[in-house]
Amino acid sequence: MGEQSLMVGVPTFSRPRERLEEYGEKALGNHELLAIILRTGSKEKNVVTLAMEVLNQFDDLHQLKFSSLEELQGIKGIGYAKAIEIRAAIEFGLRVASATQLKIGQVTSSQMAGTLLHLEMKDLQQEHVIALYLNTKNQIIKKETIFVGGLNSSVAHPREIFRGAVKMSAARVIIGHNHPSGNPEPSAADISFTKRIAKCGDLMGIELLDHIIVGEGEYISLKELGIF
Repeated sequence: MGEQSLMVGVPTFSRPRERLEEYGEKALGNHELLAIILRTGSKEKNVVTLAMEVLNQFDDLHQLKFSSLEELQGIKGIGYAKAIEIRAAIEFGLRVASATQLKIGQVTSSQMAGTLLHLEMKDLQQEHVIALYLNTKNQIIKKETIFVGGLNSSVAHPREIFRGAVKMSAARVIIGHNHPSGNPEPSAADISFTKRIAKCGDLMGIELLDHIIVGEGEYISLKELGIF
């Protein structure tokens, strides 16, 4: 009897993969998450039943965490391949749980942000828009090039900037762009764009900390100019 035949009697809304797609992973029980990892059951039992039997062999998840390949293979329906999958999933989960967010550096002033962006953008021949995403301690958690334009102009939309901010759970953002002409003086379009970004940030609760315009030998902080 194949896996498909064994699952015929299980309503679609009760199948782990469908339930995860519909309700999210946090709504699933331990046996359902394990069933997704195992993917298939055995000749005698479907994958959900097999997952439950695996969990029943251990007092709790803490004990399962320290299970050996030999112990797992001692469970009927768990062969070498499935035992390997379980051990790999456990280790991957431990690594994810211990991972920390990368910190590129901490911004303590507009001067520091300007210096950082100037070093990176002063020699660019096309106009670039770069976003620095910061956490609540003003540590840079990601630097992303939002747009690369032509020789004289760029096009960037607030949604591209704040999409990354939301994804990274950023508290603040610094925008930087360069003027290939070498003159960092803000244009009317730069000022309008900055005010628009600041307004969008206020609505979303993500502060625009500064907008730095980089020229050939210097930069200008629109925050320091009182533009917003």
